[in-house]
Amino acid sequence: MKIFSSEQIKRWDNFTIQEENTSSAFLMERAAAACCQWLLVNGFTEQPILIFCGKGNNGGDGLALARMLIQKNINVIVYILELGKTGSQDFQTNLQKLHLHTSNIHFIQSEHFFPGIEKDQLIIDALFGTGLNKPLDGIAIQLVDHINKSGAPIISIDIPSGLFCDKSTSGFTAIQATHTLSFQSIKLAFLFAENDRSVGAFYILPIGLSSKFEKEEPAVFEMIDRAVIQSIIKPRNQFSHKGQFGHAAIIAGSFGMMGAAILAAKGCMNSGAGKMTSVIPSCGYEIIQTSVPEAMCIISGDKLISGNIDVSGYDVIGIGPGIGSQKESVALLNEILNSRNKLLVMDADALNTLSADKNLLVKIPPGTVITPHQKEFERMFGSSSNDFERLQRAIKNASVLNIYIVLKGHYTAIITPMGKVYFNSTGNAGMAKAGMGDVLTGMITGLIAQKYPLPEAAILAVYLHGLAGDIACKKYSQQAMQASDLVTCIADAWKLLASK
Repeated sequence: MKIFSSEQIKRWDNFTIQEENTSSAFLMERAAAACCQWLLVNGFTEQPILIFCGKGNNGGDGLALARMLIQKNINVIVYILELGKTGSQDFQTNLQKLHLHTSNIHFIQSEHFFPGIEKDQLIIDALFGTGLNKPLDGIAIQLVDHINKSGAPIISIDIPSGLFCDKSTSGFTAIQATHTLSFQSIKLAFLFAENDRSVGAFYILPIGLSSKFEKEEPAVFEMIDRAVIQSIIKPRNQFSHKGQFGHAAIIAGSFGMMGAAILAAKGCMNSGAGKMTSVIPSCGYEIIQTSVPEAMCIISGDKLISGNIDVSGYDVIGIGPGIGSQKESVALLNEILNSRNKLLVMDADALNTLSADKNLLVKIPPGTVITPHQKEFERMFGSSSNDFERLQRAIKNASVLNIYIVLKGHYTAIITPMGKVYFNSTGNAGMAKAGMGDVLTGMITGLIAQKYPLPEAAILAVYLHGLAGDIACKKYSQQAMQASDLVTCIADAWKLLASK
């Protein structure tokens, strides 16, 4: 699913109007009808409903929704924020229609007109939509604060009022919705932690916007869905042999950190790699041979991997989980970077080593995949004041270094050197535990070994990783699930993707 900017969304509406030879008012009817149906199906029409409208097209959506609910004998009161300007044409049209069905319409001209709100009432927020281009001020801020403090559930139409569609609203006032009903496609703002309190749970309601526009309009951002993943997966020929699925090396582990090596190795094998060699210190030999009997082993060093490793025989190398950041580890990473002829996946202590010596960044081979979480990313590339700025910084560095950045989070972002960004749609908060990233490192490495091209290998690995996490969550709960549980559920995730 493509994620469009506010300007593209406006053009999408206009394209649909021209293509269907219809009107913006008719699209508004579709949007209101979709919201009305959602409210009915999900049981949100049993309590009194207060609909707060601005005087733009978002407010027009609210007025059309009010009319549809009233026609179904639902108790609705409408409040219109009066800012001294004439409403949009579609707003005025829907206001005239609404007057035919109710006189319970009130204009808010100052805070003295704010209604009392009970906790057993439902608030519909239709004050400001995706076209908002400046922070709220004056009476708008006061009204939004009044609504937020009411304690009543809030459902925002299209986007919570006060929130920008595709830039940061951090530090500004916005509605704190319980649910957000948005139209046709996900808004970029919904995917960042800084907006979680405003967006709540969001739902995308189709309203029949042009599929031709969606197909032909380029987009920097996309949301990964199951259809995309199933188009990426390569079926295996019945005469296949292990040599066709690559030989991966996982350089991981140290004394006290062999669990990271195990998780990365299992992630690699369960992704489908034909062969895998674990490069480990001698202190972990029995551990790996016992825990991952499918893995071959190369020993280098005693408690830390010391280097002098022949990497010529591998299709791809994953390095970082649990290797430490001592001088031996720095020398090891330098050795691997200087080889510059292998596909690399770098995580954890490999990234920490890069952070400690920024001169190493220019040594990263083109096409390398790095998988930082937020703090690791900031240690490498500098801090950001908000999530949008961090994403732009990631896009810039992926381009400058010619690498792929897997920026981990609830909606993990796969950022390509060409500036394209793919957001993942699987996973849950139960995955916020140690070891999860080690598994992902192994999975990306294993898929690259199987000749999945980039960014498809990273996209598939991240989606499969999150799906396995969702399966583990159902089995064990968010609280109890562990990275080793996720590993065992990778097989279930593969099977689920193979089903129709």
